[in-house]
Amino acid sequence: MRNQPKYNFFKNTKYALDGLCEIYGKESSFRIEIYIIVPLIIVSFFLPTSLNLHIALIVSLIFVLFAECVNSAIERCVDLCTRDIHPLAKAAKDAGSAAVFLSIVIAAIVWVLTLWTLL
Repeated sequence: MRNQPKYNFFKNTKYALDGLCEIYGKESSFRIEIYIIVPLIIVSFFLPTSLNLHIALIVSLIFVLFAECVNSAIERCVDLCTRDIHPLAKAAKDAGSAAVFLSIVIAAIVWVLTLWTLL
């Protein structure tokens, strides 16, 4: 049996917000991404694009934050299991970092192609 409380929308929302606050407080890379992403989202509202393209711009940025949250979860789980240097621990952390990197590449491609079409 799983050690999980009964589903409650408000409690689960609080858990999610607690997680975001924890990551924001302890992950400098997450804070840097927030400081870049929030202004870009604001700029996106002033670009003369279609609704679909505007949504793609915003989703590509949110995806970076999503990947960073998953990466942080992986890092915490690995650190919980072992503090020793282990090849599998490094591989897990590197895979999480790769996910963040790929999400940034995707966002950059979406933004560059969008801005290119506006020229």
